[in-house]
Amino acid sequence: MELRQLRYFVTVVEEGGFTRAAERLHLAQPGLSAQIRQLEKELGQPLLDRSHRSVTLTETGRAVLPYARAALAAADAVRETADAYTGLLRGRVSLGLVSGAMGHAFDIASFLADFHEAHPALEIALTEDASERMQDALLAGELDIALLGPTEEAAPAGLSFETVIDVPLAAVAAAGDPLFDRVGGAERTGVPLAELRDRALICLPRGTGVRAALERACGRAGFRPRVAFEAAAPQVLAQLAARGLGVAVLPAGEGGGGSAGAGSAFDGPLRALTIVQPGIRARIALAWRSTGPASPAARVLLDSLRGRLRAALEVAEGPAL
Repeated sequence: MELRQLRYFVTVVEEGGFTRAAERLHLAQPGLSAQIRQLEKELGQPLLDRSHRSVTLTETGRAVLPYARAALAAADAVRETADAYTGLLRGRVSLGLVSGAMGHAFDIASFLADFHEAHPALEIALTEDASERMQDALLAGELDIALLGPTEEAAPAGLSFETVIDVPLAAVAAAGDPLFDRVGGAERTGVPLAELRDRALICLPRGTGVRAALERACGRAGFRPRVAFEAAAPQVLAQLAARGLGVAVLPAGEGGGGSAGAGSAFDGPLRALTIVQPGIRARIALAWRSTGPASPAARVLLDSLRGRLRAALEVAEGPAL
């Protein structure tokens, strides 16, 4: 058994087939297939089911995969630890990001560009996905670090969270919506959650922190939210609300370029009211395995990201830790 065979096996699983895996590894597909078959022959069991259009894991393959990943991570850590003594970081770090996670508070592209300039031999793989799936990927070792919206009130076992944004949820709608009618002649400062019971809502999909927080709060209030439209990008939700298709539920400050505090106006035909009675919080957290990132490179990236996030939030003077 050779490390390269384990790497080939893991790559085929990650890419979902031999063609894309061969392209990623810069190998000829027949050679890649031969190496996987040699590994299977040595183990005495098939690892991959090739009978369908996409390659899937056999039961043995599912059992072997975590150990293959651990062996590769250990080998990479040996190289990276040695490189650390020369000041060189190399290898591959996988970073997950929930869609619309940072809004305008943090420029992830600039951070990655600066980090790459400082560590040009290090490959960073950026993945955008739902928070729930990223939590699973962290636990499975498929991601090293993630910026996500926690889907539970406490961090799942095996993960560590550091909250970087904690803001109230707001109800966002077209400026003429009855939601903004004065109450007793006074300007509204918030909207009770109960008033959204029968409204068509526009929200992020299931598996995101915002959706989980909304559903938990509505469940405690005795009703299920009537989500008529959902999309992964907060800006799309705001656009749907601007056309009168419902009330968008968004983190305060998202969706239109203005502050979404109580009674405030977005740029354009949108207004927002903070949801109250009860208030609902939306959080963005930096997440990693409780045992810490496996490689020295991932640990350096995590430390750099934590520092840049704190600096960005201090400059923005927004809600922070």
